[in-house]
Amino acid sequence: MTRDPGGLLQPSRRQFLATSASLAGGLVIACFVPFGARRLFAQEGAPPAAPAVDPNAFVRIGSDDTITILLKHAEMGQGVWTSLPMVVAEELDCDWTRVRVETAPNAQVYANNAFGIQGTGGSTSTHESFDQMRQAGAMARAMLVEAAAKRWKVDAATCRTENGFVISGAHKASYGELADAAARLKPPQKVVVKDPSKWTLIGKPTRRLDSLAKVTGKAGFGIDVQRPGLLVGVIARCPVFGGTPKRFDATSAKAIPGVVDVVQVPSGIAILANHFWAAKKGREALDVEWNAGAGASLSTPAMRADYRKRADKPGAIAKQAGSVDAVLEAAGTRIEAVYEVPFLAHAPMEPLNCTVEIGKDGCEIWTGTQFQGVDQGVVAGILGIKPEQVKIHTQFLGGGFGRRANPQSDFIAEAVHVAKAANKPVKIVWTREDDIHGGYYRPMWLSRFVAALGADGMPSAWTHTVVGQSIAAGTPFAAGMIKDGVDVTSVEGAADSPYLAAIAAHRVDLHTPESPIPVLWWRSVGHSHTAFVVESFVDELAHAAKVDPLAYRRKLLPADSRNLRALELAAREFGWGKPLAKGHAAGLAAHESFGSHVAQVAELSVEDGRIRVHRVVCAIDCGPVVNPMTIEAQMQSAIAFGLSAALHSEVTFKDGKVEQSNFHDYRVLRLDEMPKVEVHIVKSTEKMGGVGEPGLPPIAPAVANALFALTGKRLRNLPLKLA
Repeated sequence: MTRDPGGLLQPSRRQFLATSASLAGGLVIACFVPFGARRLFAQEGAPPAAPAVDPNAFVRIGSDDTITILLKHAEMGQGVWTSLPMVVAEELDCDWTRVRVETAPNAQVYANNAFGIQGTGGSTSTHESFDQMRQAGAMARAMLVEAAAKRWKVDAATCRTENGFVISGAHKASYGELADAAARLKPPQKVVVKDPSKWTLIGKPTRRLDSLAKVTGKAGFGIDVQRPGLLVGVIARCPVFGGTPKRFDATSAKAIPGVVDVVQVPSGIAILANHFWAAKKGREALDVEWNAGAGASLSTPAMRADYRKRADKPGAIAKQAGSVDAVLEAAGTRIEAVYEVPFLAHAPMEPLNCTVEIGKDGCEIWTGTQFQGVDQGVVAGILGIKPEQVKIHTQFLGGGFGRRANPQSDFIAEAVHVAKAANKPVKIVWTREDDIHGGYYRPMWLSRFVAALGADGMPSAWTHTVVGQSIAAGTPFAAGMIKDGVDVTSVEGAADSPYLAAIAAHRVDLHTPESPIPVLWWRSVGHSHTAFVVESFVDELAHAAKVDPLAYRRKLLPADSRNLRALELAAREFGWGKPLAKGHAAGLAAHESFGSHVAQVAELSVEDGRIRVHRVVCAIDCGPVVNPMTIEAQMQSAIAFGLSAALHSEVTFKDGKVEQSNFHDYRVLRLDEMPKVEVHIVKSTEKMGGVGEPGLPPIAPAVANALFALTGKRLRNLPLKLA
């Protein structure tokens, strides 16, 4: 047993081989692939060391010919319930109609290879599991072949596999027939995976395995969980972040029929009832007075003024090269701009919820979570038990977008505190208003640019000052993500922008104000604001230089740039440069995030004073493709999510309180606003990247650039408002 550079135990080959065992008359394959040292936890906040045997992916073959994949990632709409089983099935040569999927239990053996803990996020699911799942499928296939060869007394080399059968001459046996015998064999030390040229399933459009259960209502989401004797609760929280209860009287709340108990917990006052509606009415009847605290003075206008003041001074250096100030001072043409984007709620369609049962032997939790590896430790700390005594039943997630991957495990910790105080099983449910008011927003950001243009119209100097809260500060991730005062997620997409390579003098710096407003990663994290501001500002430079925006980017990007390849494909498929309908205009943008390169061209008009996006042509280079249908769906989803932020959504504060409350004033894209979306995939053999998040960053700048082309107005604040 050894440790990798990240401190995790590495099982020996002998120990790894010993993990295969029979289960319910079938064959279980455990596959371990060592992961690197990159970790999201600082050393002092690291999860427990991995156990002696660390299988990361499992394939179970039943005697009834079913193939069950234990999925270590949460399925929240991104499609891993289908794409990862496709990888196993490809190597296994099984009957795809016999494949079933189960969510793996919480355990360090199911750690995300990119994180070192069990969790889903950062568009890592497919690329970090790809090799594991290939090996798992190939290992199972090899053992089945060996079992068949021994049964028939033939050379294994004469055997082939096809659609769930092993065949040799006149001999033929299904995987289910061979599963018991295969389970008794010593797993192979090495397996050979297929050459990509032999793939028959990977890369082919494949319908999702979870769709039928979801459209028929059979799929289990956290909010659906029912347990014997379960109480349903809601929390009355201070409307100002950081506030606490000054006093409360539960008499009126307890008078509501169905209300069972009222208990105080760290996050507020919990009203418990026999059903949700009684709990909600009980909260409305609760007599409570709050100590608002220092947060009561917060207001969005004041924060904006503070951010603008900060941006006038240099911040912590994130990236710097050349004599920036000297070039700017000597420049004949200077372009300056300030961009602002607001706080944003994640607003998943399924509000937050968590069911908790505390027993003498530990705690069981039913919820939709992206962060089992963190949640387990947080719960154990609250209850004073060992992490392995916390059992998490991960349900389908009705959307996550990062909200269900919280370093503080806030909504889970809250439910555990309630169950502990009430000494009863409870399900805590957030209303939509709780969701909008409850925090952990995408931070508000301000960006200030100054650029100098040379005689050729190209930038000779570039400065970009970013102002906004750190997501990592105060979390276990801070030590690994904040260096020299710079949170890497605050400047990602800006400090590593591919345009900087063509600008000899450049500087990106950061100011990180503190606030009681809790913030968190939001779909595409820092790229959600840096793509908008960088791609919009590049467009400003192109228009100042009187150069077509596509041609301008061609000059800034290397000929072999993957961004440019995606941009050229999107532009070509859109018909860039061709006449559009009267009153229509187009804009484009390209951005790299999570290892993938996405370009989008948006066509819009203004109808009755409102921005109407008619068509979006999207191109993505994400490396090798597992399921094209997943990629298309995720690009459509990201564009819809991004259009919500571009056109409607914002969280603002007045007197310390959030001014929005539900979808009537925290607007998201409506069905009739969804444009036609065309998705094109760049054929690529580059390293596999993510898909769930990279489709979002380019849409806001593409729309803003199209709006400028149509109206001549450069809108630099989101959401885009014409008046």
